[in-house]
Amino acid sequence: MCGIVGYVGEREVVPLLLEGLKRLEYRGYDSAGVAVVDDGRIQTVRAEGKLDELVKKLDEQPLAGSFGIGHTRWATHGRPSERNAHPHTDSKGRVAVIHNGIIENFATLKQQLLAEGWEFVSETDTEVLANLISKHLQEGRDLLAAVQEARSALEGHYAFAAVTGGEGQQIVAARSGPPLVLGLGDGEQFLASDPTALLRHAKRVMFLENGDVARITRDAVAVFDAAGEPVERSARRLAWDPIQAEKGGYKHFMLKEIHEQPRAVQETFAGRVSFERDRVELEELGIRDERLREIDRIHVLACGTSWHAGLVGKFVIEELTRIPVEVDYGSEYRYRDPLADRRLLALGVSQSGETADTLSAMEAARDKGALLACICNVPGSQATRISEGTLLTHAGPEIGVASTKAFTTQLVALYLLALHLRQVRNGGLEPGLLRVLAHLPQALSEALGHEREIERLAWRHHRASDFLYLGRGINYPIALEGALKLKEISYIHAEGYPAGEMKHGPIALIDPDLPVVAVATGERLFDKMVSNLQEVKARDGQVLVVTDREGEELAALADLADAVMRVPAVDELLQPIVNVVPLQLLAYHIGVRRGADVDQPRNLAKSVTVE
Repeated sequence: MCGIVGYVGEREVVPLLLEGLKRLEYRGYDSAGVAVVDDGRIQTVRAEGKLDELVKKLDEQPLAGSFGIGHTRWATHGRPSERNAHPHTDSKGRVAVIHNGIIENFATLKQQLLAEGWEFVSETDTEVLANLISKHLQEGRDLLAAVQEARSALEGHYAFAAVTGGEGQQIVAARSGPPLVLGLGDGEQFLASDPTALLRHAKRVMFLENGDVARITRDAVAVFDAAGEPVERSARRLAWDPIQAEKGGYKHFMLKEIHEQPRAVQETFAGRVSFERDRVELEELGIRDERLREIDRIHVLACGTSWHAGLVGKFVIEELTRIPVEVDYGSEYRYRDPLADRRLLALGVSQSGETADTLSAMEAARDKGALLACICNVPGSQATRISEGTLLTHAGPEIGVASTKAFTTQLVALYLLALHLRQVRNGGLEPGLLRVLAHLPQALSEALGHEREIERLAWRHHRASDFLYLGRGINYPIALEGALKLKEISYIHAEGYPAGEMKHGPIALIDPDLPVVAVATGERLFDKMVSNLQEVKARDGQVLVVTDREGEELAALADLADAVMRVPAVDELLQPIVNVVPLQLLAYHIGVRRGADVDQPRNLAKSVTVE
């Protein structure tokens, strides 16, 4: 997650860029920079660290101009450094680019550009974009056409903005996933990742859609769709109070946090993987490789949603490392005299790091000699203080009581930990194990794109008194999580079960009034899952299916199911991260339809700090 700002107008640009970056610094604080065009020349100032470091450098190296772009970075490709800070310029100095997201095919594009004589000085995928745009400028295109041509070659989840020195005052921006919003003024226009950066200066805003490319000049904004055709995007007036601004325009924090998952997931693996070198970089874990090699089993200790994340982690860790994993409820672990010693890794998983039951379980394992580590979203929390090693998620603040983005970032952290253990034990990683991560943010965005259909589905079923959720294999914990979300925020009774266990009891519940939500993705158990759904349909149950199928398989499944919730296919070990999204949305919209307080459900607290 990075912050993007831009301005074209008559005012001095640098103070406006810095003000916008200050409001967006929560989106990244590894480095920051600005690019200003003055008298046809691009001038940049960049600094490693927080925004204050950039301010100091600009005091020493002041810039002047009336249009430019600014960026605050959370590292993805390339470690935090001034060299990797944005804006990036091409090797000929024609164009400056700021970028949020991941260009999945950057390595291929980089090799092509290197072969053509283009030079690179950073480790970032963004520099590929700068050189690619410059290449098309060199071929005689204007900046808009160069950006459109460059964008057509990109794969991934990204938003970016570019300026050049030779075409007057303009910024050209493109969106394919992460948000971009334009602030519309009188004789001036603004650009940002988030409307909160625009509130002081622009009350009318325009949100770009996926595939859009926009040309922003002092007096006008022109938007073009993915096919390059001019398109009208409606402007809307912002009338937010501070709380609405915090919600980013969403009705509830929970919905905002569901939609933040592409960004949160990307941040959690950003800066921790090298796609070029096929390595996981987890020095922050703080546990020596030699100590990790001593481990011969793992206990995952957690509660609630984090316990479901641990169940998914069991599948991932055991498959990638062949280390046996047990997943325990924190509230039960210390009361059963667990078998723990120096060769055990006890892994606490907690969003807050303050969950009393999980902390007690972690301390019980530590007292028996286990190596103690945690996955947590809050640096400095009790879980991180008592652990020998910590792997932080980067979900950001989660205000809604029902966990959403914390869950998916925990799954990413567990995948990274599994890869790290495999790397430590085997001396390296196979290339495909890392590269599958690059597409994950885009896949989550695609899953979120079906929200309107899921909302209609929620309206049809919000009066149901019971739900049954089914999954198999690695998706069985996702059935549990889907049922928990529905219980938490709609107060409907719901049960999650392994689909193969349905015939051993729960099948007695099935009747025409019972919605059965099933997760049917991947290859390993798909046919088995379809057989279980046929058992449900034979008893007149209402079948709602989450699936990644296309073509004839999708048609056959649609004939069996009463409703289908589509998700894109990703690697099977990562598929649960995508599959949970429609279940979160279904629970949210059912809760809203029933008039429940989805952000603060009755009887629940965000962090349970008592036993």
